[in-house]
Amino acid sequence: MKYRLDKGCHSAYSLQFHLVMCVKYRKKVLVGVLDNRLKEIVRDVAKRFGIEIIEQETDKDHIHILFASRPPVTLSKFVNSLKSVSSRILRKEFPDVMSKHLWAGKFWSDSYFIASTGQVKLEDIKHYVSTQKEK
Repeated sequence: MKYRLDKGCHSAYSLQFHLVMCVKYRKKVLVGVLDNRLKEIVRDVAKRFGIEIIEQETDKDHIHILFASRPPVTLSKFVNSLKSVSSRILRKEFPDVMSKHLWAGKFWSDSYFIASTGQVKLEDIKHYVSTQKEK
């Protein structure tokens, strides 16, 4: 397998991850403007962590994010920041959606899924993530 290598001062690495986060109660609110705004927020938070978003797509009640990271990044801190920042911004910018579908100030489910892309071809995961939206 050929890896896409990134380089640090004293290292070469290939760290890609697949992250899935679900909306609380699996409410189908990730549509239209809210969907697009969430993707902007993901890119902004990732940039602050030095993370590259390779691909991302939503399917109404969850988001798939394929990203490349650097070794010093603590993945749990990135995910927790991503969830809290996006929840705060989306609740502020879309209060009507939140009051109608979600309550108690929660946007995301407490859990998430993350996996390294290890032995799977990056192109296969990229294709999978990019085709998540229902046609």
